[in-house]
Amino acid sequence: MNGTITHDPPPASGGGRQGAPLIVTEDAGLLDDLLRLCAAAGATPEVHHGVPEPRGSWEAAPLVLVGDDAAGRVRGAARRPGVVLVGRDQDDSGVWRRAVEIGADHVLMLPDGEQWLVDRIADVAEGVGRPALTVGVIGGRGGAGASTLACALAVTSAREGLRTLLVDADPLGGGLDVALGGETAKGLRWPAFAASHGRVGGGALEESLPELHSLRVLSWDRGDCLAVPPRAVRAVLAAARRGGGTVVVDLPRRVDDGVAEILAQLDLGLLVVPAELRAVAAAGRVASAVGMVLRDLRVAVRGPYAPGLDDREVARLLGLPLAGDVPVEPALHRPYDTGRPPGASGRGPLARFCQEFWERVLVEARAA
Repeated sequence: MNGTITHDPPPASGGGRQGAPLIVTEDAGLLDDLLRLCAAAGATPEVHHGVPEPRGSWEAAPLVLVGDDAAGRVRGAARRPGVVLVGRDQDDSGVWRRAVEIGADHVLMLPDGEQWLVDRIADVAEGVGRPALTVGVIGGRGGAGASTLACALAVTSAREGLRTLLVDADPLGGGLDVALGGETAKGLRWPAFAASHGRVGGGALEESLPELHSLRVLSWDRGDCLAVPPRAVRAVLAAARRGGGTVVVDLPRRVDDGVAEILAQLDLGLLVVPAELRAVAAAGRVASAVGMVLRDLRVAVRGPYAPGLDDREVARLLGLPLAGDVPVEPALHRPYDTGRPPGASGRGPLARFCQEFWERVLVEARAA
């Protein structure tokens, strides 16, 4: 049995050790379980038998786990959000009354609620705030320039000082680490996360990945692994988003279970479409598949334009909002010849397109 009484979030910070939950219990068995769950979440808690004296720890802890045995001892403590009453007796109806008496906003019974509690503890340990603005880039047809635009968007975000993570979701694309000149850079690639399930630590994920051009890159290695289980994809991308800033995902044009997990976590998608009729026809099929999962899909049109077509007409034919006209420049067609990723200089039409894109969508995100 688990249940929520209120939905107030725990405080983000305060005095004492930021991110350290507080455990209040005298039940040795329950304490062992809670310490084990804290260790799984990467947190080192404070432990007390009753309300700490002085009471600064009670008020400042981002999360307070009160054993059912200690409910009477904390009844007079100051009311605060982020209190969880933890017990084991599924048949004890009185637990709800005790939760109300201590101002708990959640009642949790072990072992059923262990995964929820690990996630909650990890959230406060990592200091989770606003999740990363997550943008997927997908080509309307092969050779549309989606990978190049994804790299340029990520490089631009990092250059603007945002925490940025670039995710290569296309195992057949050759590797975005290669595109960024970092195929030999130390760090983990997708196959290392194939066994992941449950929660992946955001900080640990970021530190494990190659750092190239002031951003982190999750790409594929040169081995035989061409797929990662959907649950691992879900866990890894959720960890990437928890760090804040921006996450840019280079998507394949097919939608399998793993890609569907990514689409479900995107804030918006960019469909890159060359301005030619065959490309528009192909992009319509891609948009139909992607749109089944992703609600905010916008079209980025790439010239040169076929007779009778412009960016607005392409958007109209596809029935999608127009994100803009992706500038035509040599970097878009030959992004890796110079050894520098597209957009790295901060100059030129492509860099300006990326800067204006981030300015616009970041304002939208803050207003949402």
